Amino acid sequence: MRLQPSAHGLPRRGLGYIVLAAGLWGTVGVTTRALYGLTETGPFSVGFFRLAFATPALLLACWPLLGPRLFQIRLRDLGVMSLIGLMLALYQVCFFAAIARVGVSIATLITLCTAPVMVALLAPLWTHERVSRPVLAALGLALAGTALLVNVQPGAAGGAVGWGILLALGSALGYAVMTLASRAVASRYHPVQITTVGFAVGALLLLPLALMSGFTVVYPALGWLLLGYLGLIPSALAYGLFMTGMRSTTATVASIVTLLEPLTATLLARLLFGEQLGALGGLGAALLLAAMVVLYRRH
Repeated sequence: MRLQPSAHGLPRRGLGYIVLAAGLWGTVGVTTRALYGLTETGPFSVGFFRLAFATPALLLACWPLLGPRLFQIRLRDLGVMSLIGLMLALYQVCFFAAIARVGVSIATLITLCTAPVMVALLAPLWTHERVSRPVLAALGLALAGTALLVNVQPGAAGGAVGWGILLALGSALGYAVMTLASRAVASRYHPVQITTVGFAVGALLLLPLALMSGFTVVYPALGWLLLGYLGLIPSALAYGLFMTGMRSTTATVASIVTLLEPLTATLLARLLFGEQLGALGGLGAALLLAAMVVLYRRH
């Protein structure tokens, strides 16, 4: 039976899980930038190791919960979970490649700012959700806040910046489709089961691409620690929290809540790499948090 959001309000626990997942995802950009500073690596290698390290952890978490039922998946739903894996791979690679070209803040801004717009446009076709006025209001606040959060300054290398923007948009598309696909199967399977299958498929898809693009397998000790962190914390743990929250949260609302990711990423980039919020950053952060308040009180 498909679970529907309450008419009187979204369960706050589910919303809280998604907020926590968004905060953990906000650490991905600065971790990836640190990896790029440690060694000559690329988005395919980083993306593969992130998913490959997460998959065994998810299997260990999933087996005590489900046992043999882990593999009891309808063929059609297996196709949806494979689509989630494909979109995970697309999202990872495009995002990591965008960071290399335009930096953490801009890549995160474009990806997470445009993703909810894509979800809002695709959701009526996919899930038959209706976008309510409070959701539209929260979407407007979130988009405005995210746009103000980072003072984007075009770099001298216009071509690299242009490719970086296109890659970030590709990442947003992958994230949007992944969100909708997750919602489609969230009520029929355990969230860790969905995440485990998605990550396994994503890792399998990225391995041959990594091998063809100059697979980096030599990292310093700190590099392996950062890769392990990427796989276990903002991946296995965060996506498990996200899938759990999606069981009681609409796809459009979930995509807006995860706009907390650029706030976290920007603050960390400022603390660790000296990046500044910009003159309007404070106002942007306030609008972003106001969007979260609208969702929390009206749904």
